[in-house]
Amino acid sequence: MNFEFATATRILFGPGTLEQSAETARTLGNKALLVTGQNPDRAARLRDQLTRRELGVENFQIPTEPTTDLVREGATTAREAGCDFVIGIGGGSVLDGAKAIAALMTNPGDPLEYLEVVGQGKPLGTAPAPWIAIPTTAGTGSEVTKNAVLAEPTHRVKVSLRSPLLFARLAIIDPELTLDLPPALTASTGLDALTQLIEPFVCARANPMTDAFCVEGIRCCARSLRRCFDSGTDLEARTDMALASVFGGLALANSGLGAVHGFAAPLGGAFTAPHGAVCAALLPHVMTLNLRALRQRDPGNVALDRFRQIAALLTGNPQANAEEGIQWVRSLTCHLQIPSLRSYGIGTGDFPDLIQKSARASSMKANPIELSTLELEEILQRAL
Repeated sequence: MNFEFATATRILFGPGTLEQSAETARTLGNKALLVTGQNPDRAARLRDQLTRRELGVENFQIPTEPTTDLVREGATTAREAGCDFVIGIGGGSVLDGAKAIAALMTNPGDPLEYLEVVGQGKPLGTAPAPWIAIPTTAGTGSEVTKNAVLAEPTHRVKVSLRSPLLFARLAIIDPELTLDLPPALTASTGLDALTQLIEPFVCARANPMTDAFCVEGIRCCARSLRRCFDSGTDLEARTDMALASVFGGLALANSGLGAVHGFAAPLGGAFTAPHGAVCAALLPHVMTLNLRALRQRDPGNVALDRFRQIAALLTGNPQANAEEGIQWVRSLTCHLQIPSLRSYGIGTGDFPDLIQKSARASSMKANPIELSTLELEEILQRAL
């Protein structure tokens, strides 16, 4: 029952909350590094609000997954332009990049010094520059987490820069910003959100506070993810999914994840595969192997009953068994047209390296049961 809970200093949620961003930004500094994605025009409304408040703005783009090189460049740009705070507006990649840039603006040295697994894992010695998180997708929950996932090209892996100092000063979640997401992105980010609610609920470090977020978040996904995919302008469904994303971020930051995300880091680092799509392709198969392993080797584990609870939440049937929940997830991934891992060029010859790297991932350590090499291989084979 011992646990700790921490998150962003302040969270603003709801349609239209973007309008409050400039007012808060004025309290953080005089000039912002505005970190955007591939299309900076999506931040036009925010940029106009900032300039009307006479705040300086320096633009910086993260067009793809954030890499150590990109965040190094972003921190240099911010310092040279005299920026004293950061605003990230975009998907999870943009927010992770903004988070890491804020850290490197005030902490000397190279990003590798602070990275887990492939770096030195040094703690941040100084608080990052203040930063505001404004997500435009509903999936990663990065706006309320304390880690920035970065691609390290030399090692062909994605790893985290992690610190309790990395929480955003303000997270603004405006579901209206997700209304124009195309179906494929809606699907991959939405299934990432669902994964980040299921994994913390069954993980080895679950706690009563994160359980509450997971249960309500799973309900949101069950009633609204398919609706968002089928009708992108459904604001009620988009609001549900934005809430699910926040709840997933709150949960994972304060408990843990599991084998889906344990695999996602090396897969995303070695192949050009979107994080959410990778998680979606893996989710039903990880659930299947976890359930089987728990029944065979740890039948008293509380996670077994939690898989049953997940099934009841997803199907709406209080009597549903765990297999029915997994079948519900399989049916959803089919409806959302989730590609297999093979579509990203992944083959059986890649399995040994992927399994070796995934075993070192921090997320894998929170899986409800330790999976064998053969079980990890079976997951990948099923997801091809």
